[in-house]
Amino acid sequence: MSTQADHGHELIPRPQQTPDALRAALAAVDPARLEEMQATKDEAFAKAVEWQSLSPVRSWVLTWARDIEIARRPDLSTRNARAKGNLEHEDPAIAQEALRELAVSWTKP
Repeated sequence: MSTQADHGHELIPRPQQTPDALRAALAAVDPARLEEMQATKDEAFAKAVEWQSLSPVRSWVLTWARDIEIARRPDLSTRNARAKGNLEHEDPAIAQEALRELAVSWTKP
């Protein structure tokens, strides 16, 4: 049984944080971004070799895990889109709230 919190409707289960699992999940929830994913993966692996560090690969995994988490949950996707749309709102309080909302949604899967 899963110990994940109930976040409402989920389009797909949360994938493992591996390149293959993330790719399969993205293909299910946002296939238009597969080319972008591959390009950023290539960049991350090239940097990992250049820097002799796995940090770029870890960062790539976390970035795509976050984006897939948002895309697989319609409630979170809607909140995220609304917040992004309000980032440059003329009312500073609304823009600040949008920034807060994005910080929360990007740090809590």
